[in-house]
Amino acid sequence: MYTTIRLKKGREASLLSRHPWLYSGALEAVPEEVAHGDLVRLISSDDRVMAVGTYSSRSMIAVRILDFRDAQIDHAWLTDFIGRAHRRRLLMGIGDDPETTGYRVVFGESDSLPGLVVDRYADILVVQFSTLGMERLRQEVISALVDLFHPASIYEKSELPSRIEEGLPPAAGPCYGDAPDLVEFRENGRRHLADLRNGQKTGFYLDQRDLRQEIHRLAAGRRTLDLFSYTGSCGLAALAGGALSVHCVDSSAAALDIGLQQACLGGLDRSCLTCETADVFQWLASRTSPEYDLVMVDPPALIKSRRHADAGRRGYHFLNRAALRLLNDGGILVTSSCSSFFTEEDLAITLRRASEQVGVELIILKIIRPGPDHPMSLYFPEGSYLKSFVCLVRH
Repeated sequence: MYTTIRLKKGREASLLSRHPWLYSGALEAVPEEVAHGDLVRLISSDDRVMAVGTYSSRSMIAVRILDFRDAQIDHAWLTDFIGRAHRRRLLMGIGDDPETTGYRVVFGESDSLPGLVVDRYADILVVQFSTLGMERLRQEVISALVDLFHPASIYEKSELPSRIEEGLPPAAGPCYGDAPDLVEFRENGRRHLADLRNGQKTGFYLDQRDLRQEIHRLAAGRRTLDLFSYTGSCGLAALAGGALSVHCVDSSAAALDIGLQQACLGGLDRSCLTCETADVFQWLASRTSPEYDLVMVDPPALIKSRRHADAGRRGYHFLNRAALRLLNDGGILVTSSCSSFFTEEDLAITLRRASEQVGVELIILKIIRPGPDHPMSLYFPEGSYLKSFVCLVRH
């Protein structure tokens, strides 16, 4: 059984409220035999078993909770909890629809599996291990996934900054079966490609499914600009929805090339799609005239920690102000932030100030968050990160 760590008196509150992180300040002296990455049992000052989790000596988050009971974390436990996560997706209507075969199966703390992400692209699974504690459970996780899903292959894409903080090197490659570099899957009937080898995240931005569906609904008859387009999934959703034209701008020529492949895969009119490799900030700095009816702005996280807050806020302001200048009267701005340090309120304030400077009125049509396969836990508000505002522009 696992080494026991005692909590300081009166420091049980976060565990009683089922928060999955316990900070180092809540612990009494950690026994010498406890090593970084070990599974540990937490007990209260009066000897009640509070939880089992993985210990980190390299983080302020000392223990990431796996179970709020005295549990044995083994193949059976992992199979049970991963299976529970997938059954929740089925209850949400995700996982058994042949028209949507790409979705998130496990979302870390929100599924009581901190340090683990599992995404599904048709019959291929992609895994990410972000902590040493979960890394040590790798073989049991892979075995559980094989038993539950019988995939053609499982590919690892653990290329995360958090691994460096945990003392782990980046890791990528097949860990069960053979996987192609590009995997085809469906989303609301549209055909897409996930770039397993070189793509961002696990190969595709699955968390923006609902946003793409909204863009598809709004795009008919609109001249469209997709900034930070990556492989152009939002732009292609617009094109499939009847956009007059779509222009994608991204710094990665390789990503744009995959976008063109997806357009062909989906039978879309390539004559209405143009792609440009450029730095979006520089591209926007040289353009000020309204010429689009739909502009999408989806930068990478500009605020990755609190020390980046001021520079990031300036970046979000510049991008949204510049995008508004390119929109015709009656146009639509779709703007996103994936930074957990930049809240919905922060984005709303940025949009208000940008609209005042440009001299336009913004009317919020919808605020879109990640799809239900990226669940928000009542007990883990820190898991909230992605937000998108869809706004009507009036001159």
